[in-house]
Amino acid sequence: MKIHFRPKLLDTLPGYNRTGFVQDLSAGITVGVLALPLAMAFAIASGMSPAAGIWTAIVAGLLIALLGGSRVQIGGPTGAFIPIIYAIVADYGVQNLLIATMMSGILLFALGALRLGNMIRFIPLSVVIGFTNGIAVVIFISQIKDFLGLQIENLPGEFFAKMAALWTALPSIDPATVAVGAGSLAGLLAWNHKAKTVSWMARLPGPLAVLILMTVANALFSLPVDTIGSRFGGIPQELPEIGLPALSLSTLGKLVSPAITIALLGAIESLLSARVADSMIDDRHDPNQELMAQGIANVAAPLFGGFAATGAIARTATNIRTGGRTPVAGILHALVLLAIVLVLAPAASHIPLATLSAIVVMVSVNMGEWHAFAPKELMRYSLPYRTILLGTFFVTVFFDLTLAVELGMVLASLFFIYRMSDLTRIERVPLEGHYGAAQMNREDGTPRILAYRMFGSLFFGAANKLENLLLMQHGHPDVVILDLDKVVSIDTTGLDILQTLHRNLQRRGAHLILCGLNSQPGSIVFRSGFMDRLGDENITATIADALLRAQWLSAGEGEIAYT
Repeated sequence: MKIHFRPKLLDTLPGYNRTGFVQDLSAGITVGVLALPLAMAFAIASGMSPAAGIWTAIVAGLLIALLGGSRVQIGGPTGAFIPIIYAIVADYGVQNLLIATMMSGILLFALGALRLGNMIRFIPLSVVIGFTNGIAVVIFISQIKDFLGLQIENLPGEFFAKMAALWTALPSIDPATVAVGAGSLAGLLAWNHKAKTVSWMARLPGPLAVLILMTVANALFSLPVDTIGSRFGGIPQELPEIGLPALSLSTLGKLVSPAITIALLGAIESLLSARVADSMIDDRHDPNQELMAQGIANVAAPLFGGFAATGAIARTATNIRTGGRTPVAGILHALVLLAIVLVLAPAASHIPLATLSAIVVMVSVNMGEWHAFAPKELMRYSLPYRTILLGTFFVTVFFDLTLAVELGMVLASLFFIYRMSDLTRIERVPLEGHYGAAQMNREDGTPRILAYRMFGSLFFGAANKLENLLLMQHGHPDVVILDLDKVVSIDTTGLDILQTLHRNLQRRGAHLILCGLNSQPGSIVFRSGFMDRLGDENITATIADALLRAQWLSAGEGEIAYT
């Protein structure tokens, strides 16, 4: 199989000029400084070091822009990964997280190479909303410890154990930390509100502004709160060592499930971000190229000590709003981050963890579609939609993200099967009404020819509709006509029921005639060899032709009866 690999960057370079570069440069600088606090905050919330988050944003952001299928996608660590990464670190350790991330990268690349990018869109909206809102709640809960300054050495990943640990540690709440966290959160809200009317504030991202203010305040007044320096020893002002993570074959099998979770979430979020970006710039991304770029980025980032990355909706939207129109903006954003690390890394030691926690809290609040849970909004939709939405949400919060997606997809599939089977029906065709023939039966009153018309799809979920014909509740005719003109598809289970009906009729010396086969049903009847066993003459174009064939087949039995 030939892999089609063409980054969007190649399509944007012809005709690229100075004006475009100036716009991309402005956007790249803005998004680069915005990515700094978010990368550190997401890394710390995930149980990683702030440096890991920064290098994830640099390496993955650079590769996603260079090789991606979107003009404006900005890649890096995102809030959605926090509960997944935290759980993997807690259960398997940092080294195994890096291995799981690389495994997910291979899966993402394979999805793109096999041209399966569009299949991600098959995930129902109810699953996506329930999953996203559940992640937002999990992220919010994960920030309670640092926001309140609670003394907990290792916060459990499991919901009930986590809540018990938080409740037990509640007496250790630190007023100074609460004051910094609350002040940071209030500053974010005020800045975002003022930025709507004050132009110069709109150009400086709120998270960066609050981060600078609180860092300066802490450096001047030595606030009694935990900082990046006190907990992590600061951020190294140098390039990280490049190397493969330590591989443990004993745990490799256990990492398959986490790797699939990372890959699935990364694919969903990156393609969702690209679709949002398309609507903002009137463009169309290449989902398969985007997945291959995401895959390469997730293989490369762990080599630099980074972890899982994907397309970031907030940073991508900021990139567009500040003038970014080509992948050059994404490349520049990564280079800006690199320059900040090499020049300003020592200043990061004074950043209060409560401020980063406040930034993550704001992200969690903004990422949820809370209006979807309003009773009035829920009642607008069907019971299956509400069941899938709420089921996915509660399982995400209380149990496991992977289980939540699996449950959501299973429920969605079951409800779809039920709905499709409900739409499939079979009706008896009154032949005398169609053809004006007088009703003529055998001496015992039973019909010699029966005709039925089927609607919908003859698949495993609706096979019972045709099974009722096997009982022959309307007698034992010489010929049964099945009009399949309104049947759009037949699967192997439906085909098996047709073959069983044919065999039952044959045993009694009766015949089956199919008419009006559409493209897909006709194809499976032909490819399976059922056409040969049934006989070409017993497959007709219309019910009128089928009736003529039925008259000929029944001629030896006596006079034909229509019913």
